[in-house]
Amino acid sequence: MSLDPQVQSLLDAVKRAGLPEYWQLTPDQARDEYRRRVQRLDLKAPETLYRVEDRPIPGPVRDIPIRIYRPRAAQIGERMPALVWFHGGGFVIGDLDTHDNACRRLAKESDAVIVAVDYRLAPEHKFPAAVEDAMAALRWIALHAEELVLDANRLAVGGDSAGGNLAAVCALIARDEGFPRLAQQLLIYPCTAPEPETASHRRFAEGHLLTRRTITWFYAQYLKSARDVNDFRFAPLLADDLSKLPPAYVIVAGHDPLRDEGVMYATKLMEAGGDVTLVHMAGMVHGFWLMLGAIDAAGVAIGRAGRALKAALRR
Repeated sequence: MSLDPQVQSLLDAVKRAGLPEYWQLTPDQARDEYRRRVQRLDLKAPETLYRVEDRPIPGPVRDIPIRIYRPRAAQIGERMPALVWFHGGGFVIGDLDTHDNACRRLAKESDAVIVAVDYRLAPEHKFPAAVEDAMAALRWIALHAEELVLDANRLAVGGDSAGGNLAAVCALIARDEGFPRLAQQLLIYPCTAPEPETASHRRFAEGHLLTRRTITWFYAQYLKSARDVNDFRFAPLLADDLSKLPPAYVIVAGHDPLRDEGVMYATKLMEAGGDVTLVHMAGMVHGFWLMLGAIDAAGVAIGRAGRALKAALRR
């Protein structure tokens, strides 16, 4: 399948601009560059919601910032369903602001509260710091559901790229610990494999925004040692048991190095008896979820995911 025309125009513009790759920058420079790029491709006017609130919650070593998106006021006596969201960025870049508009749109489309988590980033905080923060936030939100006017029995996890990895890992840990009970996992082009060695990693190594050298740089910042690649908390594709997990809605992009490992993870979930919806956005590249101001398919994908989330969280 050929690239979507809007995506092709974007790739042509990136090539003409000669923008640096993230691996050529320091982590702080990469974070600044990522914010600038997201801002250029995002909506110019944010989605209007009933309430958006920032607050800290307790974490393993420091408070964890979260942002709570409420699409509407809860009715009298109502506790709303919620999705705990983990942003992408290779465990190194990204924050609450880079994913703000996507979270706003997802909240509106799903009629659910979205709670975005600003977990610790590498290389300042190596693996498994991001996992520890993600699980700490998920547990806290479930335990404080009444305070947050949320329904702990209608709780989901989700994220894009590295955030999709964290969502998948949290679903595994929550299943093993027996808490919280999750209703869905929303995985947007997640990284799941121990090594970037699939056919899509080789085919789309260059020229499709996310490159192989950037991926390996991200992982070098995140991991403490080579042994970490065999830990399911980094590579959920290696988990011994993928049964009894919440239903999964998985989106992959056709021209994404991470495409094949997303498909492999969805397939293994199905083989383990899971309820899985796999959506292949054939003309897309990695990162399109955040391009609401430039790529029409971003809004389409968020709309579909939001409706699927709404159905999964229905009483």
